[in-house]
Amino acid sequence: MQRFVDYQGRQIRLTDERLTHILQHPEMVNMEAAIPAVLLHPAVVRQSRTDQTVSLYYLYQRATLVGDKWLCVVVKYLEADAFVITAYLTDKLKPGAQIWPNP
Repeated sequence: MQRFVDYQGRQIRLTDERLTHILQHPEMVNMEAAIPAVLLHPAVVRQSRTDQTVSLYYLYQRATLVGDKWLCVVVKYLEADAFVITAYLTDKLKPGAQIWPNP
């Protein structure tokens, strides 16, 4: 298990099981090192429209295996815990209330 700090200084964990899940997607190979950077220096953070305890962290990545894309790291926040659910590359940001930068 790995632990990271987000842009607000909160501890976020990434379990081995979740990392294995993320890396099963061929386009995510070699993207593991970018996950902590997305959490610490996101360009945009949005709240999930379907689960208010989930935040989506985005940072634009150039020259991935599938071209220039946004890397999205999805984090679930519980009362005394925060953990990565998944991470993926995308062409566009999902709709949702913007948390960062402040709208």
